[in-house]
Amino acid sequence: MERVPLRRVGAAILIVALLGVGAFAVVARPWESEPTCTAAIQHPEWSVARRWDEALLDAIRRALPNPPLHARNLYHLSAAMWDAWATYDPTADGVFFTEKHTASDAAAARNEAISYAAYRILSSRYLKAVGGADSLSEFDDVMDSLCYPLTVTATDGDSPAAIGNRVAKTIIAASLGDGSNQADGYADKNYKPVNGPLVVAGQGAVMADPNRWQPLQIEHMISQNGIPVTNGVQVAIGTQWGHVTGFALPAAGPNGTPIDPGPPPRLGDPTTDSVLKAQLVEVIRDSSELDPADATTIDASPGARGGNSLGSNDGSGHQVNPATGQPYPPDVVNRADFGRVMAEFWADGPKSETPPGHWNVLANLVSDELTQNLQIGGKGPKVDRLQWDVKLYLAVNGAVHDAAIAAWGLKGYYDSSRPISLIRYMGGLGQSSDPNGPSYNPEGLPLVPGLIEVITPTTTAPGGRHAALAGHEGEIAVHAWAGNPADAKTQVGGAAWILASTWVPYQLPTFVTPSFPGYASGHSTFSRAAAEVLTGFTGSEYFPGGVSGYTIKAGSLKFEKGPTTGIRLEWATYFDASDQAGQSRLWGGIHIQADDFTGRIIGSQCGRAAWSLAQRYYDGTASS
Repeated sequence: MERVPLRRVGAAILIVALLGVGAFAVVARPWESEPTCTAAIQHPEWSVARRWDEALLDAIRRALPNPPLHARNLYHLSAAMWDAWATYDPTADGVFFTEKHTASDAAAARNEAISYAAYRILSSRYLKAVGGADSLSEFDDVMDSLCYPLTVTATDGDSPAAIGNRVAKTIIAASLGDGSNQADGYADKNYKPVNGPLVVAGQGAVMADPNRWQPLQIEHMISQNGIPVTNGVQVAIGTQWGHVTGFALPAAGPNGTPIDPGPPPRLGDPTTDSVLKAQLVEVIRDSSELDPADATTIDASPGARGGNSLGSNDGSGHQVNPATGQPYPPDVVNRADFGRVMAEFWADGPKSETPPGHWNVLANLVSDELTQNLQIGGKGPKVDRLQWDVKLYLAVNGAVHDAAIAAWGLKGYYDSSRPISLIRYMGGLGQSSDPNGPSYNPEGLPLVPGLIEVITPTTTAPGGRHAALAGHEGEIAVHAWAGNPADAKTQVGGAAWILASTWVPYQLPTFVTPSFPGYASGHSTFSRAAAEVLTGFTGSEYFPGGVSGYTIKAGSLKFEKGPTTGIRLEWATYFDASDQAGQSRLWGGIHIQADDFTGRIIGSQCGRAAWSLAQRYYDGTASS
């Protein structure tokens, strides 16, 4: 039977009977005996909440990459769906919308109210977004597939549609004053970078303050999800976000830092200068290990990796899989392949759902694997998939929304620099290790034999290790990834001695580094926050079955040719996955360790607080 597109039906009100286990549902007007809509439902096992979450993830993949904005949209969608569900529960508290209603068929009423609330919020948010026409069409299609007419816009009354529209209206109105500056395109008109742009295609970095963020000027700049950017100079994203109203966060205060662990390490600071230099050396060393011609191997299995304490890389893996009682089998792979795969997988690059959405993808995967045993907190009665989904999305997306506010609050307040600027700037000054040696500058890069060296006439002589840098005697060379090859499908950059003042991170040449300050890492904060919620919500820190992951096929990398073999990224726990997300940003040259570790720590605070508050909404004590 053919589905009748409801956007062409007119203003008739339909009574919806959604079959949660079938592939389609027939819906009729009460005064007619023949059906007027056949709901063609793909993935009949999905709840309506899952359908709307997936639709939003698609919209994020089309839009410009703005992680804090997408986290906010995920949270508001999740709160809307939760509030619509909680309306028909006598105990649960709503977040924004606190009305209580009854229905003869609560399940059908919830599906309808959730869908109208989701549809109205998403249609409002993506009306002017990049890819908005396609996203709005997909939102219409979801409503059509469920046989909910788009023309029902009333907010008065007790019908599920009116309640859903009222939920959306409440959240849309509240969010206009939440500090994000939605009315002005989410711009921060008070922020201006103190440093002029760094021309990536050039050499060196001129910085008025090397401890502050520097925008990049990229010759052929393309946004993180593949959209061309015309002016080629980055504009800082979300520097006002610390002032946005959160879910479970404390008040931000005048600095816009609801969680403030203090500043990052700074160049020239007597107490942290050496820390910063050591962490930049680590970034350069990671970069040098991205050459697949290097035969060095590592064990990438959960038996050898993971199990870190919070804010560290001190783990040595897990002895046994708790689900099987057996050791995790070794997985020995080329180190460079592993590093390149890790950097690209977690980069959330072209057409991705960005880090907040990435954790929705992982949460949905976990839910699918647990579908026969959905017990919130890993105990108590089993719940249906809709209840599981609305509760999970509220907690996870409340946490990642708070993570965005906490991380971007630090980005906006401390305005810290990125590795590309620091390495080029400091390398251009000289070396800081030997006051009696050539090219000394106390703010230069530390010397590390075989990794960071001064170029000399001896080293540039024919056959010398710096021979390719002849003419640059007295400058600083680093042994690092040599940059994007001419043909990424057939070539690799490899590792070579290059000028420190021309160093680039392992990223696409059209993107290079994100368009906002470094400290703290959004990836680390988002990931740890979500991992905390998934641990609490499922009742276990381990993925279902004690392991999860993805296989990246040989030759499927985007930045250059590789990997040389298929590489499996595997994690025993949610924390292992979140730590790897943070670690990947050092391999990718995006962050230093302070950005990563601090992000993990504040992410943990966000996740724990969000999970605690979410449970209070579940049991109706949030308003008490």
